[in-house]
Amino acid sequence: MDIFFMSIFLILIGGTLPLFLTKKFNVMKFFSIGLISFGTIISLIESIFLLVKFNGNINFSYLKLPYFPIEFQINELSLFFISIISLIGFLSIIYSFSYLNNEKKSKNIAINYFFYSLLVISMMTVVLSNNLITFAFNWEIMSLSSFFLVIFEYNKEKVRRAGHMYFIFTHIGGMFIFASFGLIYAYTNSFSFDGISSLPENIKLIAFILSLIGFGSKAGLIPIHIWLPHAHPIAPSHVSAIMSGVMIKIGIYGILKMYLLLNTSITLIPYIVISIGVISGILGVVYALGQHNLKKLLAYHSVENIGIITMGIGVGMLGVTIKNPIITLLGFSGGLLHILNHSIFKSLLFLGAGSILHQTGIESIEEMGGFLKKMKVTSITFLIGSLAIAGLPPFNGFVSEFLIYFGVFNGMNLSNFPYVFSLIVILSLVMIGGLAIMCFTKVIGVVFLGTPKTNKAKNAKESNYFILIPMIILTIFCIFIGIFPSVFINNVFNIVNSFKLTQKVNIDLKIASNITFSSTLFIISLLIIYLIRKYFYKNKKIKNSTTWDCGYGYPTSKMQYTGSSYAHEILNFYKPFIKVEESIDEIKGIFPKGTMYESKTIDVSEYLIKKYIVNPILFISNKLRWIQHGDVHGYIAYIFIALTLFLIMGVIK
Repeated sequence: MDIFFMSIFLILIGGTLPLFLTKKFNVMKFFSIGLISFGTIISLIESIFLLVKFNGNINFSYLKLPYFPIEFQINELSLFFISIISLIGFLSIIYSFSYLNNEKKSKNIAINYFFYSLLVISMMTVVLSNNLITFAFNWEIMSLSSFFLVIFEYNKEKVRRAGHMYFIFTHIGGMFIFASFGLIYAYTNSFSFDGISSLPENIKLIAFILSLIGFGSKAGLIPIHIWLPHAHPIAPSHVSAIMSGVMIKIGIYGILKMYLLLNTSITLIPYIVISIGVISGILGVVYALGQHNLKKLLAYHSVENIGIITMGIGVGMLGVTIKNPIITLLGFSGGLLHILNHSIFKSLLFLGAGSILHQTGIESIEEMGGFLKKMKVTSITFLIGSLAIAGLPPFNGFVSEFLIYFGVFNGMNLSNFPYVFSLIVILSLVMIGGLAIMCFTKVIGVVFLGTPKTNKAKNAKESNYFILIPMIILTIFCIFIGIFPSVFINNVFNIVNSFKLTQKVNIDLKIASNITFSSTLFIISLLIIYLIRKYFYKNKKIKNSTTWDCGYGYPTSKMQYTGSSYAHEILNFYKPFIKVEESIDEIKGIFPKGTMYESKTIDVSEYLIKKYIVNPILFISNKLRWIQHGDVHGYIAYIFIALTLFLIMGVIK
């Protein structure tokens, strides 16, 4: 524990020191990035070392005050999350060296590093917390620090709007979490985690549902996800990477931690969790298909992957309910491993999007094109990240999804396993995978292939090494976990076995060999198809000619297929579940002038929340606006009336 607190101290110093060095820009960046990097590397090495040689939970207490006990515990689950926090925290801060390189914004950058360090520290202390008070305190620090990171460019109106939305939703989520904690305290009269398992079963269910809503809001589960696609696009890309790659997973940690503390096998819980996972997974990827902003598209894919993680954890919970150790192991392990894998490939994709934004200033994919020739390293790393997020072998996303598939298929052989529900999970995973492939073929085709559509895209150049090296490291992880999954599978199996939900089982070698076989078969199949094609075309000349130009003699780059046209038919198919707004200038005359078509995918959850919750609140607020009249005498009268009412209530009581 001392090593972890030493790393936390270094990270805190690295975040605080820049506040006093704003006039020495390069010195500030050197010390800040150096200390934060050193602190995260120490915690990464220590967490991996302890995971490999873990001998039991370690408890620590600090400042044992009557109503504010500060207690921490090191266990295998917390070590797993600390390793992810440290890895992405290290790579993202290195990335920021070149990404935040505007000396005119020296003060803002110093503040960014301060809140970045607080975010990394608070995420670590959340997963180490061993009572309700410590957890709640660190959770609030995490929420506030991430809010200040999101509004880095607060001078822009859209940034302030997105920041306010995030602030509101994170505290609505916090309200549900604290309500759950309050309910637990009311029945146990203690802030300790130890007494939670003794709650009555009906109270356990209420506490879990409250926690699911609260933590689900942070994780980005539908329908309480709407802050996520607004906050990620406007945050600096290294912040988007750590928020999407790590912070939203702390919401999943909260759901899993509460379930483990409740120690319940209530039948309803896994069905609720799996259902929310299915809805989030499918709608997340459908919404992503309709996006034009690259970072917003990636944000919706975070919703999709949180859905997959939730499905995996739900399958594990279902295994606990039916008392099957294999399904429990495979479900929870698939969910945990997908937490790691998503942290890697989603951070890679956000850093790749940031590389493009940093070099061109372009946010819309419709204004990009041809980057494969101009930004080769960014393009190749982004392509591998895209293959990984689509769940294709031999990359890491395939491994974790395979575990979830395998768990459900194993369950279908059992008489007490819900066959229809398992079929829904399998079909949902297949649908999500297919739509993810469609979405990223759109991105790769429109962004990296073809020709540049704007002057900014034409002038694009590759980013420097401080931006590229973190992306290359994450790319290596995507490949390494996909090709050598056994080490990672074995570790997540050990973590799940430490939960002690069912009897211990070991099936890692069989799983790893199945995954390796599937990946090898996939690669061999592609190779065979390539060789067959090469054989049939070996004696044929391939002619290069211009494409159909619609009757125009001089086609332009704007005549290429757009992301909107690519996704149009798929979005039409899902129209009952999504809302698409289209506008087109009507073509008139024999020689018409230029026309314009624009489409916008509306998030149904956001639309309904705005219509039935936000608008009524605003209406009532406007009607009561007369209360806020600006007269000091009136405000004093309010205080006097309120005080009088409290005194009367006290006398009556």
